[in-house]
Amino acid sequence: MRRDVFQAIADPIRRDIIELLAEKTLSVNSIVEKFDISRPAISKHLKILKECKIIDYKKEGRERFCFIQPKNLIPAFMWIEQYRELWENKLDSFDRYLTKLQSKTNQDE
Repeated sequence: MRRDVFQAIADPIRRDIIELLAEKTLSVNSIVEKFDISRPAISKHLKILKECKIIDYKKEGRERFCFIQPKNLIPAFMWIEQYRELWENKLDSFDRYLTKLQSKTNQDE
């Protein structure tokens, strides 16, 4: 199965792992300790992130450390970015509507 960045970020656990690794490189054990799910489940998530080239490993002694490959998140960022203006316009319009309603309510009082 060919995986891509969108599959990597589709799962909330994987998004949490990405967020952790965006701050610093962590050992697999350190990552496991941050979640209330089994080590095999975390290993599966790490495997998917590795297949999607979002993370990579470096081995130091007997420990494997995970680090992020941020450039491989660019396709997802670019896809999301194209909708940013649309959502900003919608939210601005909604904000104006709420302000108008609030103003009307204040006038009626």
